[in-house]
Amino acid sequence: MNPAPVYLVRTPPPAVAVAASGVPRRPAGAAARAGVNLLIGDLAVLLGAGLQLDRALTLALENIEDRRLAATLADLLAAVREGAPLSRAMAARPDLFPPEAIAVTEAGEANGRLDAALARASAMLNEAAELRRTIGAAMTYPIILGILAIAVIGMMLLFVVPQFESLFRSQADKLPETTRLVMNASRLLRDDWPFLLGGIAAVYVVLRQVAARPGAALARDRLALRLPLLGPLVQRMEAARFARSAGTLLESGVPLPHAFDLSERTLKNRVIKAGALKVAAGIRQGGGIAGPLAAANIFPRIAIGFIRTGEESSQLGPMLTRLADVLERDIRARLARIIAIATPAITVFLGGTVAFIIASVMTAILGFNDLAVAG
Repeated sequence: MNPAPVYLVRTPPPAVAVAASGVPRRPAGAAARAGVNLLIGDLAVLLGAGLQLDRALTLALENIEDRRLAATLADLLAAVREGAPLSRAMAARPDLFPPEAIAVTEAGEANGRLDAALARASAMLNEAAELRRTIGAAMTYPIILGILAIAVIGMMLLFVVPQFESLFRSQADKLPETTRLVMNASRLLRDDWPFLLGGIAAVYVVLRQVAARPGAALARDRLALRLPLLGPLVQRMEAARFARSAGTLLESGVPLPHAFDLSERTLKNRVIKAGALKVAAGIRQGGGIAGPLAAANIFPRIAIGFIRTGEESSQLGPMLTRLADVLERDIRARLARIIAIATPAITVFLGGTVAFIIASVMTAILGFNDLAVAG
């Protein structure tokens, strides 16, 4: 018979974990997040099989292909062998482990079901990663198409239009306005490209500095919520992220106020985050969640309905998890709809611009032919 798994219990982790230097580390990249997800999932399986924590952690670390990440995560094994709970070791690396995963782990340590808690944390992190992949994959094709459109237009202005410049030079004052516009654009792109690049870089730097200001960032997030197609999508993405995190935490035994506080940190849009902070204050005073969220008007109606049903049936955690599933399906459908609109729009823009350039050149050529025939 396998020995009973040994779990360690600890005091609650700090609200915001920091590095040893006291400064929060930069969040990990996609590859590091994938490695951490793999580690947590393997730990859940190994602990469920009856292995002790240090042995399970040793085997899980061996499964990580990125040796640098494995060396970094070896600090967890050293801390556990020194007697620290796993959640405390995870809290020492906030750049790798999100606070909601740490809280789920702590709850599993407290109730003696660390394997089940880690399985929930792994599922939560994997769902979040899948949503990020879905969004990234959905936006790849429109971005590539947009880059190709710019490249085609640039090639025409750089190499095609200049072929007719010598033909038009002697009759420059008789060219149509559209032809002059195309010729000037071609000349500007060929002769003044260093100034254009410098201007674009300067605008980019200025916009980044302006966007970093709290007021500008808040205005940008408010504008994003008001856009016809983007607004509902952003609102559902935020609600899905919140619901996935809160549902997992509640199902793991984390109290509602603490679960709400941790889930609120996953929100990115500042307008929605500000509304959630107001709701959190009422929850800490013993209030419900559905009513204040409905009054804050930060989540879609379907989210409020699920949350209200979960509260009335005392099944808030499972209902939030189910809500996350529903919202993520809706997000995929909306992304497909946006791509279905954006793809032909970019194609029409490319075709229209190329047709405008060709028509401008041909109009001038035909005009000269008419003059020659008339003469």
